[in-house]
Formats: sequence, structure tokens, C-alpha cells
Amino acid sequence: MKTVILAGGQGTRLAEETDVRPKPMVEIGGRPILWHIMKIYASRGHNEFVLALGYKGDAIKSYFLNYHRLQRDVSVHLATGSIDMHDGECEDWLVHLTDTGIATDTGGRLRRLTKHIGGETFMMTYGDGVADLDVNRVIEFHRRHGRLATVTAVRPPSRFGGLTAEGDSVKAFSEKPQIEAGWINGGFFVLEPRVLDYISGDDTKFEREPLETLAREGQLMMYRHEGFWHCMDTVRDLRQLHQMWDSGEAPWRIWR
Repeated sequence: MKTVILAGGQGTRLAEETDVRPKPMVEIGGRPILWHIMKIYASRGHNEFVLALGYKGDAIKSYFLNYHRLQRDVSVHLATGSIDMHDGECEDWLVHLTDTGIATDTGGRLRRLTKHIGGETFMMTYGDGVADLDVNRVIEFHRRHGRLATVTAVRPPSRFGGLTAEGDSVKAFSEKPQIEAGWINGGFFVLEPRVLDYISGDDTKFEREPLETLAREGQLMMYRHEGFWHCMDTVRDLRQLHQMWDSGEAPWRIWR
């Protein structure tokens, strides 16, 4: 199953980092948060990714174009320019890199990936959040309920899309409500291709009309994740993630 990662936003609330690189390339423990997110999926056997690029997308392209060489020992023959690769391990990932525009909103970015997504169920998340989540359980939940969309719900501070539910069925979706408690949008979606039909164009915010309509039609389910989730939205968030990683107790490190 393919995993779509929206990696094109500007990350304005993390400006001191994102002035020089896209938000998904901001590092934790010497690796971009994008790599951490991909490792979460790969740990459960999902190794094909479609990255929706935008702001400073060339930095992400360069990272993956050079990844094989940067992760291994190399010998460079200066007289000829030839390069010999030596020991070292690289992830066995297939990564599709697609420019979806600088100003395109989240729904528009997703719709621009239609040709890569094809006609199969796919996963989607954002390029700035990590969790100790078993994505295969989310897939199983999605298939069991047979709806068009499943969102992973988490319980951090109320800065993200709020979910109102009856049982496991989402009945209302509101973007960034001012609430003190409750389930919110943690990303890590499982989606059917028909969800793309709910997106009208580049300026469509996925968290507004598409999810709101899916909820009204009874086509949006919520998978409750009671474990760790953290979004790198501010400098404070970044510092907290650094501290967890440096302590050797990063909860999202579910791979070996």
C-alpha cells in the first residue's frame, strides 16, 4: 500500500528553521523528521512513498537523490571522477517525488497525486508528526468498517481539527476548535481513491470541505490512538522532540 506524505507547506510557525529548508527536512537526531515518519511506515512493511512537494521542494529531492551515497562509505577517484561504493546500509524504499506547487493547499496537493495513487486504497499523513502507531492496525480498522476514509484520532492540546463521534463513526469535523479536551486529527489516514472526488481544486483545504462532507455522509471513521503522538509545529515542539530522541527514549522509534 502506498503512503502519501504532504511535504509542501511553509511551516511559518517554525520560521527560524524553515527559512532555509522545508519543514519536513528539519532534523531530529541528525535525521529529517520526514525520515522518522517514513521509518514508522516502513517498520510495518510499507516501503513505497509518494511525497507531495512544494516550498523548497528541491531540498527534499536533493536529499533522496544523494541518499544512497551519503549513507555508505565511498572512494572517489579524482583523476577520473569515478566512485566506488563500499559498506553501508540503505533503506529499501521506493520514493516518488512530485512538485505540487508552492501555494497549493493540502487537498489540492493530494488531488495532484491522482496518477501516482491509482485505484487502490492508500495511506496519507503530514510531514511533521510522529507517533508510536502501528499503521497496520489502522488499515485493519479501515477495512473492517468499509468506509471511504479513516483518520487517526489523538489527544494532545487542541490546536488541530476536532472530531465529534458516535461510537467509531465521525459525525462532525471542525478545523482547530478551541476546546480543552477531546479527540483531534492526528493525521495517519487510510483513504479510498474516491476521496479525491471530494477535492475541488488546488485551493481546497483537505481538513475543511472534504473531511467535513465525508463526516456528514457517514464516510469518515476514527481510529483512536491512545499512545504517543507529537507534532513539530513550533520551536518548543522541536526542542521536546530533540530531548526525547537524545534521551534514548523517543516513543515513536518503533523500528529496530
